[in-house]
Amino acid sequence: QMMDTKAVFTALYDVCEENAAFFSGATKGQAGDAAQRLVDAMTTIQEHARSLEPVISGFAAIYHHFDFDPHIPANGYRSLVKVVRCCLLHIIHKGRYITSNRRSIFFRVSHNAAEIEAYCSALCQLRALLYLAQRLLHDNSHGNLFFQEESGLSQSFLREYASMHKGCFYGRCVGFQFTPAIRPFLQSIAISLVAFGDNYKKHQSGIGVAASSFLTSGKYAIDPDLRGQEYERITQNLDVHFWKTFWNVTETEVLSSLVSMTATQVKVNRALSVPPMPFDLPLVADPTHTVTVCPPAAHIGPGPVQMRLISYELREGQDSEKLLALCRSEGGPIYLSLGLKTKCSPPSPWLVLHFHGGGFVAQTSKSHEPYLRSWSQDLNAPVLSVDYSLAPEAPFPRALEECFYAYCWAIKNHNLLGWTGERVCLAGDSAGGNLCVTVSMRAAAHGVRMPDGIVAAYPATLLTVYASPSRLLTLMDPLLPLSVLSRCLSAYAGTDPQVEKQVEKVSTLSMVRRDTALLLRDFKQGASNWIHSLLDRGSADSVRKSVSEASLTSPHADPPVSGKASEYSLEKGSLKSQTCQDLGTHANSGASNVQKNANHLSTTTANHNSILDITLTPESKPEDVSFFLCKEVDPSVSESFSLLAIPPPGGQEDSEQPREFPEGFEPLRSEQLAEMNVQSSPIVRNPYMSPLLAPDSMLKGLPPIHIVACHLDPMLDDSVMFAKRLRNIGQPVTLCVVDDLPHGFLSLSQLSRETREAANVCMERIRDVFTMKDPPPEMRKHRKLERTNQKPSATKRDHTQLSQVTVQEEEGLSVGGGASVLDEEGLTGFYPPTKAEAEKIPA
Repeated sequence: QMMDTKAVFTALYDVCEENAAFFSGATKGQAGDAAQRLVDAMTTIQEHARSLEPVISGFAAIYHHFDFDPHIPANGYRSLVKVVRCCLLHIIHKGRYITSNRRSIFFRVSHNAAEIEAYCSALCQLRALLYLAQRLLHDNSHGNLFFQEESGLSQSFLREYASMHKGCFYGRCVGFQFTPAIRPFLQSIAISLVAFGDNYKKHQSGIGVAASSFLTSGKYAIDPDLRGQEYERITQNLDVHFWKTFWNVTETEVLSSLVSMTATQVKVNRALSVPPMPFDLPLVADPTHTVTVCPPAAHIGPGPVQMRLISYELREGQDSEKLLALCRSEGGPIYLSLGLKTKCSPPSPWLVLHFHGGGFVAQTSKSHEPYLRSWSQDLNAPVLSVDYSLAPEAPFPRALEECFYAYCWAIKNHNLLGWTGERVCLAGDSAGGNLCVTVSMRAAAHGVRMPDGIVAAYPATLLTVYASPSRLLTLMDPLLPLSVLSRCLSAYAGTDPQVEKQVEKVSTLSMVRRDTALLLRDFKQGASNWIHSLLDRGSADSVRKSVSEASLTSPHADPPVSGKASEYSLEKGSLKSQTCQDLGTHANSGASNVQKNANHLSTTTANHNSILDITLTPESKPEDVSFFLCKEVDPSVSESFSLLAIPPPGGQEDSEQPREFPEGFEPLRSEQLAEMNVQSSPIVRNPYMSPLLAPDSMLKGLPPIHIVACHLDPMLDDSVMFAKRLRNIGQPVTLCVVDDLPHGFLSLSQLSRETREAANVCMERIRDVFTMKDPPPEMRKHRKLERTNQKPSATKRDHTQLSQVTVQEEEGLSVGGGASVLDEEGLTGFYPPTKAEAEKIPA
């Protein structure tokens, strides 16, 4: 790694010096100006690289201390270094292209100068992120990736983010850190997003916006710098409703029918609406007693819970009158064909209960259908995906209430779903991964049956604005910018300052009619704009100017830096959710109390012990939350840390804008500040909202959790720290990290081989949950996670390299039998003992 780094920097200096020397002697005139720009950019790149080299080497020497396990080299510090190396390699590649083509008559100096300038800007901003990472290293406790304060460092990162230039990451350099297969997709997203932003306020419905966006997207496709500038403006200053509308465009009937054509064909695809009726489930500790599961009621009162049942085969119960009575029409084709003699397969022993991602504010099961259909086929099991209510209209705890209700309903009504009721696995991505964990915590609090396992893809486990090294990547992530992420979290926490009236729902037919009229009206103007910008490359600057003037409504004031935590009214807190009275009980008492409370849970109505009230009890004491993982630090380790870590620049504490960077360096700044209204509220530290902050007693007893994370995801540290916490309290957990893919890869599963492979990894984890044999009760108590003896040279599949750790018993393989083997993906898996081996196991 160290040698490798040295070689990268040497190659960079060589290519920059050689090109700078060549273009210094270029002719004057227009080409001369562009040549001078190229020389300046190459010189600046070398300056940045000289400062970065010792920092990169320093991080390479210590970042392994933050890994979950030696076989899983992943944490935010590694990701930052990887992104910087990736940027340097792109510059080397571009520089070598210039070297070999600069004498050609087709060589365009200005175009290549613009490319190098964009990467030079990117390198400058990455250098700033590494300085902030060095600050994190200084301020954090050893081994911890999160800075556990919302003031201080986290606040200064928000302030820096608001003013730092980000356009270079959304224009020419968009997605440079990811696998090349998905870069064209990211470019298309960026182009359509800025065109969509242009047209957002003109129309009411998604299709109209999408249609006219298509016609104005030409200028953005042609001018990446304009695109980056607009993308930055939009991501920083448009409200959460814009994001909801943009992401939901993929779900309008026109686009979803295209998805349906490419996805696996399934026999059953029904949208269900389950009426809000209370029902009883038996208690695990004492099946003769039951607990009443109340329908969700927070914020918007009792209402039906929407779900989608997907099954590759038609199974017994899926064509029952009772299930058909719950179906809601979607206006599209009905997939369940009921012939006179439809042959039903027997019920499956397995069920996947799925919660979709989308930042708690967007998407439904429909946009996740392609991979859910293939899971149903490959696992030969039905999939029930919950369409929970979305924020900001229905903030926390509504989504959790609905998902928990759906889980209990599925257990109670397994015969309707084509499922025997044997094994159930919760699966979810991003926000859905958070809901998988919190639904299980809630099942523990109720004392009802637990799921057999959880598969969480890139889950959000900490919904606070605490800074962490991987979260620094939100400065440059095209799909997860911090301003958008913080808006989603504020919306879910119910502290979103921007409450906008919901667009009234128009019937689809009138929507399409109106959109067709708008499309025809815009066609002439749109097409001529498109062709004009295509032909007239010279007018790019004037287009840029007019677009910016038209779209920037008002200059925004500086973001509030040290506002007090927003007042949170106690009365409002207890009114929000009087139906889930039982949730508070588990926060202060162990699972033993659940049984005592169980009998009166269903009858209590005066008890206001709601989920929300957990946040109003005193903070969990440090001994409850084993967040600080390492008490004793090796002196040699702390020495290598102190060489790299940098304390806050001194002498400027009193000034209003303290300097975050060393003298002589300043990142590029935006002309306009981002609106970062991060409303801090105690609710985000609620264990049912941020499971990473849950006390040990709430995490003990959770089912085995399989986490699949992405190396380049801003939320990576959420996964690494959560896996560490679970391991520390003896909970069964596996962590697997995929390379070179962005957050949200499951939704892109049909886009490339790499995303398909990563989606299959998630599917195989679900299969592990279903096929895992139950350990004997005495072994279940001692479960702990051990390293496997997997060799680092295990199979690597191109871009998607996978690392995995398995759960084994403390007594080891010699007692438990079974074998640790490499499966076809080069992953170590623990296979249960054979029958013969099992007989030898001592009682």
